[in-house]
Amino acid sequence: MTRAAGSPERTGPTNILFLMTDQHTVTTLGCHGNTVVETPHLDRLAASGTRFSDCFTPTAICTPARASLLTGAAPFRHKLLANYERNVGYMEDLADDQFTFPEALSAAGWNLGLVGKWHGGVRRDAASYGFEGPHFEGWHNPVDHPDYLAYLAERDLPPYRISDLVRGTTPNGGEGNLLAARLHQPLEATFEHYLVTRSIEMMERFASGEGTRGEAPFFLATHFFGPHLPYILPDEWYDRYDPDEIELPASVAETFENKPPVQRNYSGLWTHDTLGEATSRQLIASYWGYVAMIDLEIGRLLDALERLGLTDTTSVLFTADHGEFTGAHRLHDKGPAMYDDIYRIPGIVAVPGQPPQVREELVSLTDFTATILDLAGLPTAPAVDSRSLLPLVRGERVPWSPTLLAEYHGHHFPYPQRMLRTRTHKLVVNPESVNELYDLVQDPDELVNRVGDPALAEVEHALMHELYRQLRDRGDNFAHWMTPMYDVGEADYDSTMSSFENGRHAAGSDAGP
Repeated sequence: MTRAAGSPERTGPTNILFLMTDQHTVTTLGCHGNTVVETPHLDRLAASGTRFSDCFTPTAICTPARASLLTGAAPFRHKLLANYERNVGYMEDLADDQFTFPEALSAAGWNLGLVGKWHGGVRRDAASYGFEGPHFEGWHNPVDHPDYLAYLAERDLPPYRISDLVRGTTPNGGEGNLLAARLHQPLEATFEHYLVTRSIEMMERFASGEGTRGEAPFFLATHFFGPHLPYILPDEWYDRYDPDEIELPASVAETFENKPPVQRNYSGLWTHDTLGEATSRQLIASYWGYVAMIDLEIGRLLDALERLGLTDTTSVLFTADHGEFTGAHRLHDKGPAMYDDIYRIPGIVAVPGQPPQVREELVSLTDFTATILDLAGLPTAPAVDSRSLLPLVRGERVPWSPTLLAEYHGHHFPYPQRMLRTRTHKLVVNPESVNELYDLVQDPDELVNRVGDPALAEVEHALMHELYRQLRDRGDNFAHWMTPMYDVGEADYDSTMSSFENGRHAAGSDAGP
């Protein structure tokens, strides 16, 4: 794509178009090897830039992951640890003095726009951080939003209406959460089409110098609420893929043997075993249809960049907050199970003038923060747990960590987990039950927990020590649990966190003053 004739040259930092989906597993993309789902627009974006084959979320839950993107900080550090809908006593907003990248861009004179899902706090919305755009509450398409209703009315489009609701049965015999439904609207009336229309309108304003900061560079984010369940789609997309031709994931053979019991409980919460195989296939087909529909809308955004002559002056970044089970491990949604289905996410960075390539480093959603700052020519150090991806995008050979650290703090209830992943193995520490160790080469579906297996004793020992070291170095107090519980090496600090023993006599001396 080239700059349109007559469009203005821009020097200095490029514009940034940031595209984010919600609960999007990487295996749905053509560029990641899916030969069924149609994702031509994301595939062409990947073909024009850098696709990170091994990109992960710092935590598989919406608000904490999005807060890590905003701040460049790990969840334990920014402390926004739960979605407000299921909050179990954690903070509901970032601290007022917490560094965020939009505030840094705003201070540097950038135009900022965000259209779509926020889900980044309760008291402070996107406008609090300097973004222009309509505010949307909640975790899923707010189809009663006044601006959306006005959009439908202005275009004489039919209102939102659904049928054929798909639900399972919960352990207490009640109705499960809605998983999918048919939407009786054309594509043009969907919330996804509406979001992209509003995003293009904002892009046009920024391109014509009508943003708050005039002709300054812009950061424009389009955050889709999908393909998060429930998969609510027009017939064309709901029926796009034949359920009878869907192959169920290999991990549907999950038995939960030697796994934390909470995983079986979550399977019950999400009603997997009450649905039947035909429904499970339909849900996967619908999920794929949702991905294809969003891909079409992303194509509209990329086409708008071309039409406005912005392709040579705009970096395009695409990722997701976390993945989705869709029946894998007999689970739906996400939760306290640190499988790749929900921790591995899309990661694409297309910077004008940089070579198309695939990079295999273990990178994180959190790294997008420093990347945005780097693209803007701003210091990346305040994004303390983030590292700019631009050296990798430029094709440079740079030292990179061979491990990926992730964490989880709970959703319906507090549930602490820490994970260390390499290219070949994964260790998950679960204080309430059994730890997990997976050989990702022999067992890519993570079905067999190898913790305690003598054949992997050296691997387990090394990963436990490395996880402990990294937690200690970053100041994550989860390390205090690990100190007395596992073989992590001799502690060089007072693990009791007290001072009453400091006055004791040397060994062998009498007690007393």
